[in-house]
Amino acid sequence: MLNFTPLCRPFFVARAKTLGHHADDLEQTQRNVLRSLLHDARSTEIGRRYSFATMTGAEHFCSRVPVRTYEDIRPDVMRMVAGEKDVLWRGRCRRFAQSSGTSDGRSKYVPVTDDSLRLNHFSGSADCVAEYLRLYPESKLIGGRSFILGGSFATELKNHPADVKIGDLSAHLIERMPGATSRLRIPANRDVALLSDWHEKLPALVNASLRADVRSISGVPSWFLTVLREVLKAAGAESIHDVWPNLEVFFHGGINFTPYRDQYEAITDPGRMHYLETYNASEGFFAVQDRRSPGAMLLIPDAGVFYEFDPLDGSEPVKAWEVEAGKVYAMIISAANGLWRYPLGDTVRIESTAPLRISIAGRTKLYINAFGEELMVHNSDAALAATCTAMGCKVSDYTAAPVYTAGSKRGRHQWLVEFDEPPADTNRFAAELDRRLCAENSDYAAKRAGSIFLDPVEVIAVPRGTFAQWLESTGKLGGQRKVPRLCPDRHIVEPILRSVSAF
Repeated sequence: MLNFTPLCRPFFVARAKTLGHHADDLEQTQRNVLRSLLHDARSTEIGRRYSFATMTGAEHFCSRVPVRTYEDIRPDVMRMVAGEKDVLWRGRCRRFAQSSGTSDGRSKYVPVTDDSLRLNHFSGSADCVAEYLRLYPESKLIGGRSFILGGSFATELKNHPADVKIGDLSAHLIERMPGATSRLRIPANRDVALLSDWHEKLPALVNASLRADVRSISGVPSWFLTVLREVLKAAGAESIHDVWPNLEVFFHGGINFTPYRDQYEAITDPGRMHYLETYNASEGFFAVQDRRSPGAMLLIPDAGVFYEFDPLDGSEPVKAWEVEAGKVYAMIISAANGLWRYPLGDTVRIESTAPLRISIAGRTKLYINAFGEELMVHNSDAALAATCTAMGCKVSDYTAAPVYTAGSKRGRHQWLVEFDEPPADTNRFAAELDRRLCAENSDYAAKRAGSIFLDPVEVIAVPRGTFAQWLESTGKLGGQRKVPRLCPDRHIVEPILRSVSAF
């Protein structure tokens, strides 16, 4: 295949510069985005309800339109699924991304409108490639194939109209991918890419990619690691660069990459491999890493999304140009998919304000605060990565939950850990993890002081395949499914522990 990178590079570099200009003029860019969103939705049901046509600006919008969770808008979304038009966004929506369940266990169905695909999802993907080519001018990315690990259209929702498609966001993106881009994708066979049975899909992916000229891979780190290991096994190789010598970048997102970096470096040639983080959720493509050093992503301000940031102290949400560096906020979006002042459930840390760069701090509901310790996912991920480095071991997955105080027994955090390379001593690993958690989170350290309020961490090493088996039992095995890292209760760890005891 010819290397088209030199021909495409000027377009993408110009795109990266435009993104940079818009990021530098954040307030005006965001005001323009909101103005356009309100204009396009002015004749919808929600637009008439809140008089979008008379809105005078961001301040007016934020004061008039309430913050609404998914449970608040579920009836409207289900009307859209049933075929009603002009409800939350103009026209009729025929695509919905099935996302993880809400507090009552029911799945969410996020509208994927034609406008959100054009303005946001595909635009964000192009920004991702643009930033990569800007950062690595020697790249030959567009000279081979892109291995994209996607999901399927499997859905638990029944009796929806025949022309409505519901499934993983990646399935919608693969099916609607522009023709030229689609021809560069692995697997080239769309039916393989959209298989729902992971046991059937994994060998098919290996077979489709084994002899391809793969230049980039894209997906969730935990699941792609499984695919790469199967490719290595099939090829009888130790490094993925022995199979794909021109592989140069992993576009990753969905979970923190830090705990997986060592495992990727162990099966790649670090001198030839780059990593670029993205913030790409079912609700939208929000940010992309714009520097070679990891740890922060540039907020994309011009892609059909108006952002607000909700302080965790209970004060009023602020607009993107009003955030403070170093603070953690919950994200709120208004977007071309019909989500208006919608809390994503994600928390982000503001790494810089000019331009606005963020890092994922965790989920608003995925944390442990059973004893006033306020442990969040970015704390647990960092502590685990430091522990693995210190102990010379590797972890493939984990989840943690509180064990509550009972009688004279103090509470503690219980971690279920699936090791890729286990430590020599699990008790020493637990002690080191506890120490690192104290270093990462002062509230946790205070509760642990002298073991007066909180006992040390308990680590239970579970057999390989435990989390995949649990995901399969929930019907969520697949390339975009993730194990919740922290849970404020025990509704996840208890069934996993029962499955382990049944081995």
